[in-house]
Amino acid sequence: MRVIRKYANRRLYDTQQSRYVTLEDLRSLILDEEPFRVEDAKTGEDLTRTILLSIIIEQEQADGDAEVFSNDLLEQLIRVYAMSQPLPLARYLEQGTQLMLEQQKHLQDQWQQAMRHSPVELMREMAEENMRFWQRTMTPPGPGKDDDKRDDEK
Repeated sequence: MRVIRKYANRRLYDTQQSRYVTLEDLRSLILDEEPFRVEDAKTGEDLTRTILLSIIIEQEQADGDAEVFSNDLLEQLIRVYAMSQPLPLARYLEQGTQLMLEQQKHLQDQWQQAMRHSPVELMREMAEENMRFWQRTMTPPGPGKDDDKRDDEK
């Protein structure tokens, strides 16, 4: 894993390439799916999450047409943090985002293959995939599933 050190002067130093980098450079690493960790140069504290949030803020400010976080959504997220028992939101956001990325790639692959299915068939398949995803996500893992398997084996 690539280590990026953050110095007190706010500069980021890539220890692998022995050079200073910008948030845009780190964004490129993310897009290239290259793992990295940002740590405080003095304490070694993991600052990766803070830097990732900074990259998102920069993205949100850079292109007004590509805003992901509306004011309403940001307000709702702040309310989630204020709850006495916050919702397990991270899991749903991660899985939902992963599903959207997979579907986007699936659509691109389909278009590149000159659509061997009709558009209606493609949409039906995506709807079924969405249903399976949400059924898996909303069904809490329970002891019953493992117990059923053990009961069948007896």
